[in-house]
Amino acid sequence: MVLSWTRRRGFHRTNKEKDQLSGSNVDTVDIVIPAHFRCPISLDLMKDPVTLSTGITYDRESIEKWIESGNQTCPVTNQVLKSFEQIPNHSIRKMIQDWCVKNQSYGIERIPTPRIPVSQYEVSEILSRITSQAQRGDDKRCQEMVGKIKTWGKESERNKRCIVDNGAGVVLANVFDLFSKISIEKYVGMLEEILGALTWMFPLGQEGISKLGSAGSLRCMVWFLNGKDLSARQNSGLVLKKLVCLNQFQVVDALVRIEGVFEAVVNMIRVPIGPTATKACFTTIFYMISFNERIKSKFVELGLVSLLLEILVDGEKDICEKALGLLDGICDCKEGKEMAKKNALTVPLMVKKILRVSDLASAISVSILWKLCDKEKKGEEGVLIEAIQVGAFQKVLVMLQVGCDESTKEKATELLKLLNIYRGRVECVQSSVEFKYLKKPF
Repeated sequence: MVLSWTRRRGFHRTNKEKDQLSGSNVDTVDIVIPAHFRCPISLDLMKDPVTLSTGITYDRESIEKWIESGNQTCPVTNQVLKSFEQIPNHSIRKMIQDWCVKNQSYGIERIPTPRIPVSQYEVSEILSRITSQAQRGDDKRCQEMVGKIKTWGKESERNKRCIVDNGAGVVLANVFDLFSKISIEKYVGMLEEILGALTWMFPLGQEGISKLGSAGSLRCMVWFLNGKDLSARQNSGLVLKKLVCLNQFQVVDALVRIEGVFEAVVNMIRVPIGPTATKACFTTIFYMISFNERIKSKFVELGLVSLLLEILVDGEKDICEKALGLLDGICDCKEGKEMAKKNALTVPLMVKKILRVSDLASAISVSILWKLCDKEKKGEEGVLIEAIQVGAFQKVLVMLQVGCDESTKEKATELLKLLNIYRGRVECVQSSVEFKYLKKPF
């Protein structure tokens, strides 16, 4: 099999020479990759050649995927591997680099010298030193070594797996809990460094979750959420989200007792850092409002309903689905429902999102409308009339026709019955003027 690069000759020519050349006369050059430079598995040029005990050289990434898939033989010789050790083949790597440099004029880039992957021994050694220095209270040395772990992780996914598999998450969770209980302000640099590493070290195991879910650790994360450092705020949001997803009841129970947590997560939405942080806070709030009614009321007081509606105006799919899910949960409480009814955006937005974003968004939008209309008392038919005016009856009817799950179908049917009572009394407003007061279409 011949693999090659084809590139048009790129010599400097005068404008006159260029005018004389036609597209059909431009020469092409086929650069053939030498067979011994190609990985036997991927057939691509090797970037990090390593040799197995069988004497066959492969690209490190390809052979690692082969072994991690459960294979215990050499792909070329089919011999059972007595050792999985991969020895860097510096001779072949140097030859590949020289070949790349020689053919650089044809658009071939030089393969950079690969970094040697971190070993289990190195990870275990540095974790042992972090534990020892933490017990001595040396936060500067701890911060330095955590920074080294983060550097290893940035080099490759393989390094990340090696670090996580050797228990780094548990060790860092223990250190984070230890220093956060002593003084957040004093050890802020080290705590921030650990938090940045922990974002990619989940799952942590029961011990790690227990340490990060402690009152001291959670208080420290909320402190970072309320801070000015954007990176620390985002990392805190990501770690909190993963914690509540893994251990919902215990973590949320401890989290809601911390002063300032409600304001912190709402502010993360009000002044967004980025989509990742916003979605993480949505998830955290979702688990928090599932805890009890008092928490829902607290979020309503902080203006979460209006914030969610503003986000829904032009939010992307993932953001919309999560925002709708939160609004649906908040509408289960009396205060949330009343606040949603008072906001002029609520009904038009819910109708507009039906059959517009996704099946999930449509189902949640119907659920919200049903909650706002279901128990309308006589003389309080404002929501129903407004829903009809912006086309809710037609939208819900189409949704039933195209199909939906049983729970949504039941709510949609009840909603249609309620809307049908007033359908003949009001006219449907054209969609072209429904949202003329909004800045962006949605």
